[in-house]
Amino acid sequence: MKYLLVIGDGMADYSVPELNDKTPLQTANKPNMDMIATKGQNGLLKTVPNEMPPDSGTAILSIFGYDPKRFYTGRGPFEAVARNIKLAENDVAYRCNLITEKDNKIVDSSADHITSSEAEELMEALQNKMEKPSSIEFFAGLSYRNFLIMRNNIHSEIVSCIPPHDSIGIEISEILPKAKTEDSKNTADLLSRMILDSKMVLENHSVNVARRKSGKRHANMIWPWGGGKTPVIPVFKNKYGIGSAVISAVDLVKGIGVYAGMRVVEVPGATGLYDTDYEAKADYALEALEENDMVVVHVEAPDEAGHSKDYWLKEKTIEDIDRRLLGRLLDGIKEECVIAVLPDHATPIKVGTHTRDPVPFAIYSPIVKGDEVRQFDEASAKNGDVGLIEGETFMSIFLGK
Repeated sequence: MKYLLVIGDGMADYSVPELNDKTPLQTANKPNMDMIATKGQNGLLKTVPNEMPPDSGTAILSIFGYDPKRFYTGRGPFEAVARNIKLAENDVAYRCNLITEKDNKIVDSSADHITSSEAEELMEALQNKMEKPSSIEFFAGLSYRNFLIMRNNIHSEIVSCIPPHDSIGIEISEILPKAKTEDSKNTADLLSRMILDSKMVLENHSVNVARRKSGKRHANMIWPWGGGKTPVIPVFKNKYGIGSAVISAVDLVKGIGVYAGMRVVEVPGATGLYDTDYEAKADYALEALEENDMVVVHVEAPDEAGHSKDYWLKEKTIEDIDRRLLGRLLDGIKEECVIAVLPDHATPIKVGTHTRDPVPFAIYSPIVKGDEVRQFDEASAKNGDVGLIEGETFMSIFLGK
């Protein structure tokens, strides 16, 4: 038996007035997701524990069968390992967004989705021109998603850093990193100083001058967050007895795959945005499925639409996943296969950020009878036979363990 898992990041939502008080999942034309729901078992999955932030890292770990309370140290190290950034025991890796600041407020947490080539130039300028301790290193990543590494800093992980996408329109002075203990005060102060000083390096960099001339938002400040040390995670094959592969354009998901011992499949044209090559993702997934027992395909686009509070775009990304990715996968599967589709978390249009709400899931198995659900969406999943379950139990149900 083969296993195929499709994750639409942030796909779940609340009802949207402009969609006649329905969710994008309810209004989108998605016959393939609905078919899986109709032929399969449905339910709701609580991917994020109440005491943890509703981060994709905690949610994806849950879906993969790992308790995030034990294994999630912060998104930084997962993303860093996906970029082959080496971390020692006491190093702390932070995601370092390139953001747009105006009037001492964050106005865009992605700097208008700055290109990776532009971001690389800016991160190089920060590394070479910013006044900082030698223990601080900057690394380029993908688009606005970059890295700040603190070498040999044992207190960094207890500094509180608010995600920039949760801080739009808030005075920067109110959301600068804060120490959780007296020992971490110096680290919090250093991070805060680098945030403020980064503007001097970035504001008039040639990349930003060109962006402003072309009508794009500039990336004139950094925002470090999600810091953590290297996690220790059981190997997926040892845990479940099957070989697995993961496909994603997002470093966080790739990094979880690396630490879990999964094969990480690189797909040309996978961007992590709305223009990602869905067909290429499907083709590479089908190829990976021939060599692995399980393949996970993660798509970031619905989450980006949710953060942008664009209901039309979110509906379109769901339809793209259904037609261009899932439909192509279903047409190309050659063996008996268990297929599941779900979001990792909700990113509701109304709030523009992640929430802890349980998310719908549908699992089709050729050897398990389906329930009475006929559509894949938040409301329909409540009536599924599986009911509401905790995140880390999903993988065992999916694999029939």
